[in-house]
Amino acid sequence: MAGKERDHGGGLDAAAAKFGGARGDWLDISTGINPESYPITNLDLTPNDWTALPDRGADTALCNAARRFWRVPVQADVLAVPGCSAAIAQIPALQTAGQVEIALRSYNEHAAAFRFHGWDVQEHPPAPLARVVVHPNNPTGIFQPQIPPAPLTVIDESFCDIAPAQSHIAQAKQPGHIILKSFGKFWGLAGLRLGFAIGDPELIDALRQRLGPWPVSGIALKIGATALIDTTWAKQTQARLTADSERLDLLMRRKNARPMGACPLFRTYEVADAEQLHHHLAKRKIWTRVFPYSQTWIRLGLPPQGQWERLEATL
Repeated sequence: MAGKERDHGGGLDAAAAKFGGARGDWLDISTGINPESYPITNLDLTPNDWTALPDRGADTALCNAARRFWRVPVQADVLAVPGCSAAIAQIPALQTAGQVEIALRSYNEHAAAFRFHGWDVQEHPPAPLARVVVHPNNPTGIFQPQIPPAPLTVIDESFCDIAPAQSHIAQAKQPGHIILKSFGKFWGLAGLRLGFAIGDPELIDALRQRLGPWPVSGIALKIGATALIDTTWAKQTQARLTADSERLDLLMRRKNARPMGACPLFRTYEVADAEQLHHHLAKRKIWTRVFPYSQTWIRLGLPPQGQWERLEATL
């Protein structure tokens, strides 16, 4: 039986079906993906990268690059996964089910995965066997400086590479901890389907066995390793995204919108009527994100450099 489709950003086909136009007509700012992705057109990709099974050396090179980029503690293990969603779906099975603490207004795949594996999802249970924290939270953009440990502690840092000083990567050396890192958000290559689970070696090895051999494509291994060692691009991108998010805040404040949180990859705003603004933009082929639990929250990602004027004119 098919599972219930959950609310996410994206869904441009459905937007076009409802409001008209082809995909190419739309400006999609419904996600928190960097619109200026890491450049891959000049990488030295060979036919062998597409035809051969991914080898262990390439996986090791990628994980070593990840260790250096995120300054992973030596006590922690690093596993490359085919997108963080693949890890999120399997992590609840690593421990006997009980109560898990997950914020209600957060990335909804975590709660769905834990429920599927028989866990009782609560926002404030007294003594949870597991705790999931999205840092910074999606959609509020709030960073959480302190995260109390639980027997199983999952810290999803998919959007944290914009602010590496706020990362909880040091906790990856603690028993029962898993830190998730996404390659699709900050590097803007969501279609590559690459992520990382970093943490307690026993838990990471159990996750490795569940995912089986060759979970990550050879192309993803090569592109990921190249991008992770390019620290110059990372620093320039952090500065650009911060400046662009401030530009978006200034634009939205003029429309009496109040920005929430501090994540530059996306901005969630409180407005008088989120659905009305969402509909106004959609009629003009600009796709944003609203939430079923709030009538006043609307989330905007950053537009590409050539689309700012379009967004400003529409608003």
